[in-house]
Amino acid sequence: MKRRVEIGILYSRSGNYRLVSESCHRGAMQAIAVINADPFSPIEFIPIERDPQGNADRYATLAEDILRNSSARHIIGGVTSWSRKEIIPALEKAGGMLWYACPYEGFEANEHVVYMHACPNQHLVPLLGHVIPIYGANGFLTGSNYIWGWETNRVARDLIADAGGRVLGERYLPLGETDVSRLIEEIRATRPNFILNNLIGPSSYAFFQAYAELARRDDHFTPQQCPIISCNLTECELPAIGAAGNGHLSAGPYFHDASLKEIWLVGQPESGEPRPSSFQASAFASVKVLASILAAGSDASPSELSAAFASSSFNTPFGAISIDPQTQHATLPVEIGRIAGDGFEKVSVTKAIEPDPYLSRYDRTKVFGRRKLKVVS
Repeated sequence: MKRRVEIGILYSRSGNYRLVSESCHRGAMQAIAVINADPFSPIEFIPIERDPQGNADRYATLAEDILRNSSARHIIGGVTSWSRKEIIPALEKAGGMLWYACPYEGFEANEHVVYMHACPNQHLVPLLGHVIPIYGANGFLTGSNYIWGWETNRVARDLIADAGGRVLGERYLPLGETDVSRLIEEIRATRPNFILNNLIGPSSYAFFQAYAELARRDDHFTPQQCPIISCNLTECELPAIGAAGNGHLSAGPYFHDASLKEIWLVGQPESGEPRPSSFQASAFASVKVLASILAAGSDASPSELSAAFASSSFNTPFGAISIDPQTQHATLPVEIGRIAGDGFEKVSVTKAIEPDPYLSRYDRTKVFGRRKLKVVS
């Protein structure tokens, strides 16, 4: 007889970041199906689903509802850092855990959160380390007007300065804004070497479309000369961008390789569906790691999770990974991909980078090399 365990699923099925959220939801539900169908697994998950409908103010209420009105102590959910920070007080009050399957801006380590996607030393640092030697160090920073954009661009400013470059502009758009004309005009006027894109959802899609039109008028802005680079763009959003994305770059722990048979996938994407993304892989991994810890007899409380992380590695779509018991961040591969149609061509792959959410081990010389000093007489 399998042990029945209720598990919270807290993803928006509508709103500005619906495509990302749907990818996460798909990964979590596929993992639940795999575990429940496995005759050798002693665990059967019962999903307790709630839909915040893209409203950040609903995450805390719905997390409280899951923790109060079910036996679930673990929630797989949240896409934005805004939503994660709304959920954390509810977790602290009830002793719950959040498994967070999206990249974030770092500088956080809460004992009630397991960070299963990339932090800055696993996305932004290697991405700029790849881009700047090829295209140049002068960047333009964009973002949606909330935590992810603000904090990622703050770190980017320091990294660009370390590389000897300049930030030629930094502009934010309200969530959901699709009028990008002023942003495009400022980029045209400043002529950076690259644009760091921290826009989300419809704002990002509109920006790619408008930037492609700019490139048709001025070849400085082709992806070969001045690429858009992203730390959170995956296959799940490429259908919304279309051909305007081709040639631009993104970083993450996973890009789908259609030539490989990946055993974690539950069926192949149907016609018209996006390819599997790192969001889907990370949510799948979150459920699988939790199941393996519960199967070992743990109740997966915060203290027992720390012990499990210290003594185990876990098989996931990213390969075998470890989770740092101090910060509860995963060691992950780092891949840089170039958009090609509905997927990415991998241009750089690092098998495993340990998490450093506070950039306490960041070494400029290892990322950008030693800068030549001017002799002043």
